[in-house]
Formats: sequence, structure tokens, C-alpha cells
Amino acid sequence: VGGVSQSTGPEGTKTPPSCGRVGRWWPDPVPPAMSRRVVRQSKFRHVFGQPVKADQMYEDIRVSKVTCDSSFCAVNPKFVAIIVESGGGGAFIVLPLAKTGRVDKNHPLVTGHTAPVLDIDWCPHNDNVIASASEDTTVMVWQIPDYVPVRNITEPVVTLEGHSKRVSIISWHPTARNVLLSAGCDNLVILWNVGTGEMLLALDDMHTDLIYNVGWNRNGSLLVTTCKDKKVRVIDPRKQQIIAEKTKPHDGTRPIRAIFVADGKIFTTGFSRMSERQLGLWDLGASWNRTQRLFRGTDPDPLRFPPVPCPVLTVSPSPQERFAPHEGLRPVRAIFTREGHIFTTGFTRMSQRELGLWDPGFWGHCSHPSTTAPAPQNNFEEPIALQEMDTSNGVLLPFYDADSSIVYLCGKGDSSIRYFEITDEAPYVHYLNTYSSKEPQRGMGFMPKRGLDVSKCEIARFFKLHERKCEPIVMTVPRKVSLGGSQGRWGSGGRPPHISPWSLSLPQSDLFQDDLYPDTPGPEPALEADEWLSGKDAEPILISLRDGYVPIKNRELKVVKKNILDSKPPPGPRRSHSTCDSDFSQPALEEVLEEIRVLKETVQAQEKRICDLENKLCQFTNGTD
Repeated sequence: VGGVSQSTGPEGTKTPPSCGRVGRWWPDPVPPAMSRRVVRQSKFRHVFGQPVKADQMYEDIRVSKVTCDSSFCAVNPKFVAIIVESGGGGAFIVLPLAKTGRVDKNHPLVTGHTAPVLDIDWCPHNDNVIASASEDTTVMVWQIPDYVPVRNITEPVVTLEGHSKRVSIISWHPTARNVLLSAGCDNLVILWNVGTGEMLLALDDMHTDLIYNVGWNRNGSLLVTTCKDKKVRVIDPRKQQIIAEKTKPHDGTRPIRAIFVADGKIFTTGFSRMSERQLGLWDLGASWNRTQRLFRGTDPDPLRFPPVPCPVLTVSPSPQERFAPHEGLRPVRAIFTREGHIFTTGFTRMSQRELGLWDPGFWGHCSHPSTTAPAPQNNFEEPIALQEMDTSNGVLLPFYDADSSIVYLCGKGDSSIRYFEITDEAPYVHYLNTYSSKEPQRGMGFMPKRGLDVSKCEIARFFKLHERKCEPIVMTVPRKVSLGGSQGRWGSGGRPPHISPWSLSLPQSDLFQDDLYPDTPGPEPALEADEWLSGKDAEPILISLRDGYVPIKNRELKVVKKNILDSKPPPGPRRSHSTCDSDFSQPALEEVLEEIRVLKETVQAQEKRICDLENKLCQFTNGTD
């Protein structure tokens, strides 16, 4: 269409139209006065993705082929963990980030489950602790040494048993130490105190069918879940109460995903009745005086989301209920945004993939400038935004960056990553770009912000799983830095309007881009498990990335009472192989192995000498005694 240009960045990254509103196309020429209004300003408009070089990939990894909507990969600033194929049980491999290239076929694995591993998750407060969930109905927590072990890790620190069917979801609490969530095919959500191995809470009467995904809000006070019964629920786990519920956020039958995003909204992805992928934005009622409307996209082209205003929202009794968040029958995913809204992914009735943003409307405890303001409305009746994307069978996995308010959508079986910015201006969910490649992805890992290279304006890093390798993909804001200030001479927009960002040289900068890197959650927990269980909430403890982040070696957990993760076996003459692994450092282990090699050579030499002496003795005695 005249007046709209589309360029292609490196490795197939597409740029959005150069002018025009989201989903609205203007004829050429565009009046100058109008062009100033229709181009949305954002420092993330030109974010692009680029894969690393071949020698920086992880190759010869047999990625798991089990049928599950898990991401199969977990990453932190020290390690990348990948679920792999394993005979006679389940296993995953843990690699130091610096150990790139071809992985030895005999590289030690983390084994211990008697059935395939379905999900893994690194502890946000200890980079050496990882949890795994399996078809064998158990959850195991492992301590990973900083050095590469010489044999498989087979003994977990603690085994958590409480599910009656396979466990497909695990997630650590974002602010409380040692609190771990697990969800299984028995429709049960369990909260554990990993430090004592005890079950804290069991949510056993809230889901009537298979749970698709579970997500925490920013301070860990609420959960958002999606279920095969086509409902998105917001749960207060400590009160064991459903405080908001939405039926069919997407019309399709496939899985829905939901996350909390900024300002208390919920972002969803799902499918329409025609199997078109959809996205939706839902308002839970954090704002009293703002009128929210539904924006529904009908064009499957991901570059076009024409907004169609619908009637204003209505109020319904508590608990909040809303029918058809996604009309499709496939799984729905849901996650919280930073301020409590919910982002979902699902399907329409026609199997189009769909995303949505929602406001459940339960924020009566939120502060408001007016003390006489009325009770918040139930805005969960209609989404803030609902957009259809494309037709595909792959479930959309949403990854949310709270610092930049960007949601990245990675579809299993897709070869692309789409990303959107969530703001308070219509249409609320703004398409930014698409990273495209040739090969489909079997899973995806997402690096925490503290593991990024801030000197290169890196705002996200993904670890894309292929059939036999793991490929890191770096998301970068193109920005040239001068000595004039931290934003550079091009300001917060990131580039001059007449130069393509792909043609820019991106050298390492000595100046910190403070507008790209606000303080981010660090590894220090804000609460103990007992404090959180008693009803206390706390925001994450933030750290600055101005000087970069250096992972702490062998970080010990600080506990108030005895903690299994800190326990050490008593000294004694008999010790197991698993305890030996944790006591030897890499140099000491190499020294012991060298001593063993020398002793073997000495024994062989002495045996040869003894044999020679016996032969000489036989000559002097003529073979007699």
C-alpha cells in the first residue's frame, strides 16, 4: 500500500511500517502534520535480534522429544540447563555459559528421575540451585557445582513428593527464599518450603481439569493460572481463594498462556475458533476513572492489528467472571505483568493464535489519590486488547521483561520471535518487530536481566533449542554513544530517523545507558518462607547494572533455621560419591587423578622388575627351588 514501507533487518528481522497507526494504513503522501501524530515514539521501536556466531553455540545436544508445552530450557548468569533424551529415566544437562562449541557425548548429566523430565527452573536467589519436575510425579532440587563434575549428578538435595500424577510445571517464588510451586496433571498446585522439604500449601479444589500454566505476579502475592476448562484464574494462594476468574479468554481449544504485566493488567495468548493465534490485554480494574475498551484484531498478518472499539466495560458480581477470553479449545497461557495486569495467549474458534491483555478488577487494596473513590470496577468482563495473529498449532510461550514492559512471544515449532510493548496508550499492545530464522524452535530459554551485557545495549537474550543444538539470540537496541551523555547524541529514540539501524556499527560502549537499564531484581530474597506464609509481602530487592553483574561463586543460602540446601554430611570413614563431588574443587580433583596415574605407572614398572628378577633367579638355580 502506498506510503508504507517495510524493511528487513539482519537475519530476517522485520521492521514495522515506517508510518501509520498500528493496523491502519495511510495513502501516500502522508501530510507532514499528520505524520507527527501517527508515529508512536518508543526507544524500543528498533530492537532487533541477531544469532551468535557458530563457535558460540552449544552443539551435539540431544534435546528432549517428549510431548509437553514446557520450554525445555532454563538459563541464569552462570549456566544453561537443557532437558535431553535419556534412556532409563529422565535427565537434563547443565553447561557453564562459557562452555560453547561441541559438547562431549559423555558430558555428565543430572539424572535421578525414573521418568522423563518435563520442566526445569533455576532458583532466582541462588544461581547454583535448580528444580526439576518429572513424569514420575516427583519434584527434585539439585545443587550444581561451579566446576564441571566428572560423573553424573544422581543425588538431589531434596525430593518433594505430593503429586499423584506427572508434574509438568514448576516455578520459584520471585521474592521469598526457598518457596517453590509445582503443578501436576492431578489438577493440584502445591507450594513447598524447599529449605525444610515441607509442603506449605495445597490448592486442590480450584481446578477441574489439566493446568496449562502458572505464573506469579511481581511480589509473589498472587498467582495466575490457565486450565483446560477454558478458564483463567487469579488466586491468592495463602487465602486459598480465587479472587478473579475468566471463562474462555480465547475461543480456541488449544492451550492458553497468561502473564501479569504492568499496571495490574493481564496479557494472554490463545487461539480463535478458526485456529488463528490471538493475543489479548485485560484490565483488572487498577484504574477507577479510566474507561477501557476492547480492541479485537481480525487480520492474521502479525504486522497489522486494526483496532475495533467495542462497548465500554460492565460490572459483574464478585468473584469476577468473564466468558470467552479466548474462544478456541486449545491450551491458554497467562502471566502477570509488573503491576498486576494479566497477559494471555490462546486460540480462536478457528484455531488462529491470539493474545489478550486483561484487568481482573480486584485491586481494592491499591492506593488511589482520592479517598472517596468508588470501589474498582470489574474490568475482567472485557479485555483491554485482544488481537489475532496467525493460524498455527504451536502454543505461544510468553516471556515478559518487566523493566522494559516488552512481551516476547515464541511459538513451539515456529521459526520466529515476535515482541510487543505494553503501554497505557491505545491500542495498549504495540507490535515492535519479528525476529525470523530458517529452523523451527523446539524450546526456548530466557536470560534474566542481570545476565545481559549492558555495554552492548543488550536488552534480552534467548537460547533457542534446535534438534541437536542450542543457539543464543541477542536482542539489541541500536544506539551510538557519544561523550555528550548517557543517552548519546541521538537521544532516547535510539537512532537518527534517516539512517537504517542495521547499517550502524555497534561497538562496546563505556557509557551506561540508564534509560535502558533501570534497577532490576537481584539475587537477594526479600522474605523468608515463614514470613511470606504469615501474610507478609515485599517487592523484589533491586540492584543496579551500571557496573555489570558478576555471579557469586558457591553462594550459600542464608537461613533462619536449619536448611536442607545448606546441610553437609557428617564426617565419617564411609562417604558416597555424591558427597565427594561437592567437597573437591577442580584443581584438587585433577591433582588426585594425576597421583592415581603415577601410582599405576609405578605398579606396572615394579611388576616388570619383579618378573625380570624371577627369570634371573631361575637361571642360577636351574629351575629348582
